This record gives sequence, structure tokens and C-alpha cells, in this order.
Amino acid sequence: MKLILCVDDKGGLAFNHRRQSRDRVLNEHILMHCGIHRLWISPYTAKLFGADTAVRLCIAEDCLERAEEDDYCFAEVHNPAPYLNRVQQVILYHWNRVYPADRYFTLPETGWTKQSETEFAGSSHEKITEEVFVKCEN
Repeated sequence: MKLILCVDDKGGLAFNHRRQSRDRVLNEHILMHCGIHRLWISPYTAKLFGADTAVRLCIAEDCLERAEEDDYCFAEVHNPAPYLNRVQQVILYHWNRVYPADRYFTLPETGWTKQSETEFAGSSHEKITEEVFVKCEN
């Protein structure tokens, strides 16, 4: 699967079982990035996307378990660490700010290669940084 996560400057993912922040342009960017592939999200995350995109989304509480090899999974409040062995690509969106957090994500230092890094302006964030990492071949 291809894992999508949003993190703050300290790797924060969520606080008190809630997302740290959100951005309308980022949601559009994620849908564009996924193209024709399935995007798995939780019911909590589904609220970010409009009804016109519902046909492109697979919504399940256990989205990280259900996502298959070519699928994308946008995990906001779930701990992605137990699923990294099934992940071929990690797409990190950095808020470029620090928010309160009690759930964090750090990509392991070994086993991953940065494929690309781009920046774009969001609707509520002046700068969002996208980093794409791919799993190294053993």
C-alpha cells in the first residue's frame, strides 16, 4: 500500500484522537495524487472529502488492514507503525508548524529512500511540504 500521513514539525500525527489540522487544498492534492487508485480512509477522515468524491473513496474503520498493494491509505489518527511491513511508499505531508500531539510518526532511518520533495500553498497553510519515500529493495 501507499501510506499517506500529515505530520507537524515534531512528527505529530494527532492529539486526543483528533487530527492536528486540515487543509482543503491538501485534500484535493491527495485525490489528484491517488489518480484512479483506491483511497482508503476512516469514517472520521471521510468528513474531510465532499460527497462528489465519495465514489473514489473506500471508507472503513480498519482502512490500514484493508488497503491492498496498489491502494492508497490516508491515516490520520490510526497508528501506522504496525502496517509498515505492507507499505511500499510513504507520502508525508508536513504542516511546517508545531501542533499539540500525543501520537507521533517517525519513518525508520533505514529501509527507505526519499524519491521526491515538493512544496505547495494550501488554503489554510502558507506552505505544505510533500515528501515521498519508497521502500528500498533488499
